[in-house]
Amino acid sequence: MRTLKIAGVPEHFNLPWHLAIENKEFESHDINLEWTNIPEGTGKMCQMLRDGDTDIAVILTEGIVKDIVAGNPSKIVQIYVESPLIWGIHVAAKSKYKTLSDLENTKVAISRQGSGSQLMAYVNANNQGWKTDSLQFEIVNTIDGAVEALTNGRADYFMWERFMTKPLVDKGIFRRIDDCPTPWPCFVIAVRDEILEKYPEAIKKIVDTINKTTTSFKEIPNIDKMLAANYNQKKEDIQEWLTLTEWSEKPLTIEMLNNVQNQLFRLKIIDKMGTFEEVVKLI
Repeated sequence: MRTLKIAGVPEHFNLPWHLAIENKEFESHDINLEWTNIPEGTGKMCQMLRDGDTDIAVILTEGIVKDIVAGNPSKIVQIYVESPLIWGIHVAAKSKYKTLSDLENTKVAISRQGSGSQLMAYVNANNQGWKTDSLQFEIVNTIDGAVEALTNGRADYFMWERFMTKPLVDKGIFRRIDDCPTPWPCFVIAVRDEILEKYPEAIKKIVDTINKTTTSFKEIPNIDKMLAANYNQKKEDIQEWLTLTEWSEKPLTIEMLNNVQNQLFRLKIIDKMGTFEEVVKLI
């Protein structure tokens, strides 16, 4: 049996992977898929792909595009979630900041350099007409680190997936000021080049298997209760999230890649554009 390592964030988007592993869907194709939760997010997973600590990553589109252009020896093989990620913009509950405009020239907490939380801070600043070259960052590693940083005043706001952060809002730890949806499909599946070259058939089987799971995922009986229980969510919030979330079986297109790269280039997050062949592998 072929053992392959996969990494992803411990969020509701990835429950289909856990269900497929528990149901031995990959084992039926002679694949032992070892999942690792990465609460630090995309920046950490980019480093894991570079270091060979994971073979596959379910990862934010903008983060992996940036890192592949910067030399990460990996390729995007498919879109995983077609719908945008809705980033909530959060401050400490007792913060003096009340509106989005109040946050101009303040310090943003990010999980790490190159993370989605950093890249989307640039996107949000650009949307608001702020100077993006003067953004200030405080690295906090995880959402728990963000709670500490915002509560202690080391940072002023934090951008993270709205629904996963809502329990902190409900508990009166964070206050959500606004939202910032990604202007592209939010999650993709990326694979190290070495693995793509050695085991193309195994990767194709993994992708085909997860696609079967996501296609029928919303139809699983009581899936809202399961998600709410697994991810510390209110059932009504999960139900709203399910209406907004669409998984995908499609490859990333040239148009989508250009949309991501054009925005990253305009924001000076990347200094060159990768070709489609450098970033995407059709399987």
